[in-house]
Amino acid sequence: MDSTARAPTDLSEAKALLDRSLVWDNHGCMPVARPHDTSFLPQLQRYRAAGVHVATINIGFGDQSIEEHLRTLASMRHWLLAHRTDYLLVETADDIERARAQGRLGVVFDIEGANAIGDQLSLVELYHALGVRWMLLAYNRNNRAGGGCQDDDAGLTPFGRQLIVEMERVGMLLCLSHTGHRTAHEAIDVATQPVIFSHSNPSAVHPHPRNIPDELIRACAATGGVVGINGVGSFLGQVNGRDDISSATFARHVDHVVQLVGPRHVSIGLDHVFDMGELETYLAKMPQTFPSELGYAQMPAFVPPEQLTEIVQTLLDLGYRVEDLRDLLGGNLMRLARTVWKAPARG
Repeated sequence: MDSTARAPTDLSEAKALLDRSLVWDNHGCMPVARPHDTSFLPQLQRYRAAGVHVATINIGFGDQSIEEHLRTLASMRHWLLAHRTDYLLVETADDIERARAQGRLGVVFDIEGANAIGDQLSLVELYHALGVRWMLLAYNRNNRAGGGCQDDDAGLTPFGRQLIVEMERVGMLLCLSHTGHRTAHEAIDVATQPVIFSHSNPSAVHPHPRNIPDELIRACAATGGVVGINGVGSFLGQVNGRDDISSATFARHVDHVVQLVGPRHVSIGLDHVFDMGELETYLAKMPQTFPSELGYAQMPAFVPPEQLTEIVQTLLDLGYRVEDLRDLLGGNLMRLARTVWKAPARG
């Protein structure tokens, strides 16, 4: 960040920067566990219209079963392959460059929680072969791999240690969002490759169990990893009792991480939910995962992909250098893709 004062940035400058940069939103939420319903998938075009070149999409979370994850993954792959003109299923970092050059949206998959593999480590390789490039250990609650951030975290389990080794072997990034802080620290100690918090905000800016303390941000950066700032109002902050999803507040979370560990260790993972009706259903039927006392009683507001231009404008006005913003927008994630990802094994 350059502290030199400057005039407010014209919005066209921010748009031009997005056009010149690789832009990667590392977490978005399409409907899951509805394999016969692809009606929301055309909304992926919102990413391209907003200047995004790569989107990482969730195929399942929390307590959902192995079958639910695989059925959702199969449905999404089938639809995307049927729309090759607009989308490219990403396997390698080179695919991202190819998608961008061809004007297609590159699509990567993620999994929110190790329940997706049950007790079967060999499923990690299968998910990787089908396009999953990061998975987190736990989703809010404890599981076989370790503790959740909203549970009594007893730490990383022996199974969790085996899981990290297997993820590193196949070339899948370890994500520690939603994971308990003790488990996250212990996972970082085990990891030999960079780790990420794909969509976690600093608790120093807004305290919430889903946000992460400065010591975890530093520990993540020490591995070479990145912290992705999310756009969920519950985790950004409130103004007059309402979620604050302003670009200024989003920029404050970005700036905290940058001031703490530098611009090479921050990215974007908006966590935008495209089907709010599905989210409302989950909030109602999963009170242990989304307890009302932690602010889940009301529907959160979300920063949409279309707000990225204004966010970039805000950061430019704060004095951020163009090269640092290009890292933040996608360069840092591309570096990790080239460092950690491996091409799927073929017979």
